[in-house]
Amino acid sequence: MKKQFLQMGAALLLAASFAAGAQERITIVAPFPPGGPVDLLSRILADGLQKKTGHTVVVENLPGAAGNLGIDKVKRAKPDGKTWLVVPAGNLTINPTLMPNFPFNIERDFVPVTMLAKAPNVLVSSASSKLGNLRELVAQAKARPGTLSYASPGIGSGLHLAGELFKLQTDTDLLHVPYKGTGPALNDVLGGTVPLMFSNLPATLGHIKSGKLLALGLTDNVRSLVAPDIPTLAEQGVSGVVVTSWYGVLAPAGTPTAVVEELAKNLADILAQPAVREQLRALGLSDATQKPSEFAAHIKAETQTWAGIIKARGIVAE
Repeated sequence: MKKQFLQMGAALLLAASFAAGAQERITIVAPFPPGGPVDLLSRILADGLQKKTGHTVVVENLPGAAGNLGIDKVKRAKPDGKTWLVVPAGNLTINPTLMPNFPFNIERDFVPVTMLAKAPNVLVSSASSKLGNLRELVAQAKARPGTLSYASPGIGSGLHLAGELFKLQTDTDLLHVPYKGTGPALNDVLGGTVPLMFSNLPATLGHIKSGKLLALGLTDNVRSLVAPDIPTLAEQGVSGVVVTSWYGVLAPAGTPTAVVEELAKNLADILAQPAVREQLRALGLSDATQKPSEFAAHIKAETQTWAGIIKARGIVAE
């Protein structure tokens, strides 16, 4: 009992220090290069936290090893509430199964703080494919198994796995064509070389509006505020294909619960601000904050889903 009181007192003291100590320096580690969504989101948070708490908050970009370099720094950081990690979904829920020698145990090495923001993915077809809606796609895939193909940014990417999940839920056989990055994959779909692709909505919305791509359905439970006219796959009878591109915050294992909960609350307040919501919308993102326990449960459930798909399909990292 005495030990519990001591731990509680230490946590509350650290939380108070985090909330009130304007002299503190907080580091947000972004394990990808400047200019990408992880970096831009980290800088939005840094600005908001600095204004809200009075702390000096800096973003440290540590790209390398598919994000593992920056993740490792946070794993090894002191659990004192001064180092946080902003990371995309794939590093937490796909890579642990996809990579044979994945160097982290997410549940053991980190404390989930909150999901931050998410963007839906969308199934698109090239205008030249003549696949104008989801019903036509499924009918053709069933009538001619293995003849329709879909592009992805690479083997084991979230968009590749979205295609595998779609095949499973629709009992169809589509041919996967992996590329090295979203750009080359999208270019070949636009050119009609490959008829289909699961892609991030922000990357394709301009092409959808111009008519170069046809949007067949969103891989989310609800329609997007950015493109409310695009129906979800579930609305059209294909349930169970919920694959969003999301980003979250983690802390080193051992960070006191009070500190984690304080940060989660601060981030929720920041992302609820109208000006910040507009910044997110400009990036094609929407606020998706959760309580730490909810975020932990989400990571666990999504990891189990992808582990099942990866193992069932025999997918191996490139």
